Amino acid sequence: MSAHHPDPGRPRIVQRGLYADELQIGAIYEHRPGRTLTEADNVLFSTMTMNPQALHLDAAWSGTTEFGQRLVNSMLTLATVVGASVTQLSQGTLVANLGFGQIAFPHPLHHGDTLYSETEVTGVRPSRSRPGQAVVSLVHTGRNQHGDVVVRAERTTLMHCQERP
Repeated sequence: MSAHHPDPGRPRIVQRGLYADELQIGAIYEHRPGRTLTEADNVLFSTMTMNPQALHLDAAWSGTTEFGQRLVNSMLTLATVVGASVTQLSQGTLVANLGFGQIAFPHPLHHGDTLYSETEVTGVRPSRSRPGQAVVSLVHTGRNQHGDVVVRAERTTLMHCQERP
């Protein structure tokens, strides 16, 4: 038996996202588990992306602000919410990330908060220039463990459709 197909007699199920024509417009896909964001996550992301904002890195100074503590970098919050959707929606079925529309951060996220992500599919239309692909409109929402919305982002992607025999 080869390492690639150890038992050819059994069904093989490959983890993937959904094809554009499998998505349900208006459906909200909940991505679980959530992700607890730590101080280490925040410091690493902020420094790795060359963002020296004291609100993310300086505990003493941040303690004197209206927030009373450091905040999780909003770009980390956004990246985590989008990343949480990949396994369920776009793993292996995404062609390209076309862009983001309105993005809002209505509530701060703090070290130790757990981020829960969900995505609403707001539109799917066949690509006019790329047969077998579709333009998909999504709204990603992230909430903390208390249910407060910490990020909301409109996103447009290009995704594969299912192959037709």
